[in-house]
Amino acid sequence: MDVHDEFIPEDEFATVLDRVPQVCVEVVLEGEGAQAGQVLLARRTNEPVEGVWFWPGSRLYKGEELTAAARRVAREELGVDVNVEERVGVYGHFWDTSSVDGVDSRHTVNIVFRVRQTDPEQSIELDEQHDDYRFVTPGERDEEFHEYVQQYLSDLSAA
Repeated sequence: MDVHDEFIPEDEFATVLDRVPQVCVEVVLEGEGAQAGQVLLARRTNEPVEGVWFWPGSRLYKGEELTAAARRVAREELGVDVNVEERVGVYGHFWDTSSVDGVDSRHTVNIVFRVRQTDPEQSIELDEQHDDYRFVTPGERDEEFHEYVQQYLSDLSAA
């Protein structure tokens, strides 16, 4: 099956988001060197959770393999190539905000992968959806972390 990554007009996309959950793929990038044992969070510049530290992620395209989506997310949102290490889990998220006009809330099904850079020397270059990044230790608690991030960190520290 071909991958369909075409632009969906906002009014059509809004209709879909109002009626069904959106499938997303997120990446938990493991640190290297001084950040070994830590994972990357990026601060979002758009809704949902604008201004909040979260994992890089994107919708899954029709026909796209899950691990291929994880590699695409890392490349597009962090500017790095990665190897997919393992699936962390599948989560259901409920948002009271949305970046799409006419959509007041969102429901996402998030498939989360642990990834590692293929070239640890490659610099992280954030896309327009993020304005900063930081490495944190699984199990770390911070009031700036969204409850979903805290759940991921807890699951990572238990693994």
